[in-house]
Amino acid sequence: MSLPVEIVFGIYLGIITGILPALVSGVLGFVFKYVTGVTIPGLGVVVLALAIAGINGGLLALNDETIRSSERAPAILTAIVVILMISLYAHAQGDKLGATVPKRLSLQQLRDRTLSTDVVELVGGRGRVTVDVAGEVNDMEGYPPLPAETRRAIVDGEWTFPADLPLVELEDRFAERLRTELDLADVAVRIDERANATVAAAPPTGALSKRVPQGKRAVSVPALVPTGIARGDVVRVLASDLSVDGTVLAARTSGKPEPGASKSATDPGEAGGDPLGTERTDAEPRGDGDPRTDGGEAPAAPPAASAPTTTGGEGRVTVAVDRSEASALLRAGRGRVLVLSRGTRREYELTTLLRRAGKRFRKVSVVPGGPLDGHTIGEVGVREAYDVAVLAARHDSWTIAPSGSQPLSAEDELFVVGSRDALNRFAEVAR
Repeated sequence: MSLPVEIVFGIYLGIITGILPALVSGVLGFVFKYVTGVTIPGLGVVVLALAIAGINGGLLALNDETIRSSERAPAILTAIVVILMISLYAHAQGDKLGATVPKRLSLQQLRDRTLSTDVVELVGGRGRVTVDVAGEVNDMEGYPPLPAETRRAIVDGEWTFPADLPLVELEDRFAERLRTELDLADVAVRIDERANATVAAAPPTGALSKRVPQGKRAVSVPALVPTGIARGDVVRVLASDLSVDGTVLAARTSGKPEPGASKSATDPGEAGGDPLGTERTDAEPRGDGDPRTDGGEAPAAPPAASAPTTTGGEGRVTVAVDRSEASALLRAGRGRVLVLSRGTRREYELTTLLRRAGKRFRKVSVVPGGPLDGHTIGEVGVREAYDVAVLAARHDSWTIAPSGSQPLSAEDELFVVGSRDALNRFAEVAR
């Protein structure tokens, strides 16, 4: 045969014989780079490829005697060159793949889908995304149908979240926000990369009973309801010679006097005003004074507004009281409602007073070998020398308002108060 034909035959022979050496070279290159971070030398790839190709060529020569002929030397040399080229290329690609594949890959990373950059808005230098509810809000299986008002509130609401959240976290936050703001029993949310949400929700069920703490009873008392009462307020109900403290669960004002008896849930006959409760159940006190409702299914109510409060006037207030006081409060008639102060935390008052005087707080540590190490507060003269006061010190344990005999050693922590300049000077010697 002519030389060009031999070269073409050698290329064909090299491709057929070099498939297996190239595959082995590529896999070994990937494994070595991924596991050890080491690249196999090119000489090692050549030796390995030639060894595998020699085995393939020997098997091929056993089937075709013309390959062993000396006249096929150009074809064999061409085949060797093709085999080496394919093997070196496969090794380079395997080595590159081993360097780029992440070493740790978890299922959580596979689930962390992210939003498209087209839907991200920059507000104040931070990314924000507005989630739009696509289509109709679906009902959840096993629950009553969702009221039309709640569907409109979900679809028409403005739901904004940080844009740096993965979609899984964004779905959880959206569902929790819907559950909290609209008092839904259950929510399922699916959000795509374009911030379009598919929502399925269930209406509230047993809203009042879920808010009653363990061991408490909910009792509703007709009274002149103060303006601005909200859920969670602590009130005192005065009825006859009875005085009971409780937490507000719901309140409703009707604008007209109603000298009725106490009931253990919100009266459905009331109208107008600003209701705080979402469950309305008829209840009459039993003859034995047992504060339990008659039962019945509560109709679904529209979603409560954010942080609802009463407008004031005649109405009812439902409070959570102790079990022993519930029966006595039910037997009482009309009551008076006093809103109790929750008090002010004194540490916040102290902080405010100090800030008004131009003072600041700072936490510092005693540096080893410094002027404070190995001395007491009185020996150093912290107040006189640095114009700061030590509010608390931790030597073995925290000491509030330590005396001058308080020892100081390396790594002790101090809370000091003073002007900004005085704190800066003290910090230079303390840490």
